[in-house]
Amino acid sequence: MAYPTEYRYTKDHEWIHLQGNRARIGITDHAQAKLGDIVFVELPAVGTSVQKGDNVATVESVKAVGDVFAPAAGTVVGINGELESAPETINSAPHEGGWILELEISDPADLEDSLDAVGYESFADGE
Repeated sequence: MAYPTEYRYTKDHEWIHLQGNRARIGITDHAQAKLGDIVFVELPAVGTSVQKGDNVATVESVKAVGDVFAPAAGTVVGINGELESAPETINSAPHEGGWILELEISDPADLEDSLDAVGYESFADGE
C-alpha cells in the first residue's frame, strides 16, 4: 500500500493528518495488517487532555490488543464514533474512514520526530 504523502507517521505505527493545529490520528495499514481482523475500538472521551506518548485508544483484534499513543500533547476534540459499530473499517480503510480521533495539538514541535511516508515505509519494511 502507498502511504499518503501528506501524512506524518510514528514508529508506534500511528498516522497523523495535520491541518493547522488539529490532527486526525489513526493506525497505519502496516499496523492493521499485523493486528488482523479488528473487532473493537475503545475511544477516548472528547475533552480529554493528553501528553505525548499517552495511550489514547485501544484497538482489539481477533489476535491481539494494540494501544494507540498520542503523537503530541493536546486535547481530544473529536472521535470516530462510527468505529463503535463498525471497527472493521480500520482494516478496510485505515488511512481514510478508519481514523480514530482528532487532537488539538498544544505544541507542533511534538511532531518533529515523526516520519514522512518514505521514512515510515522504510521503517515498517525493516520490522
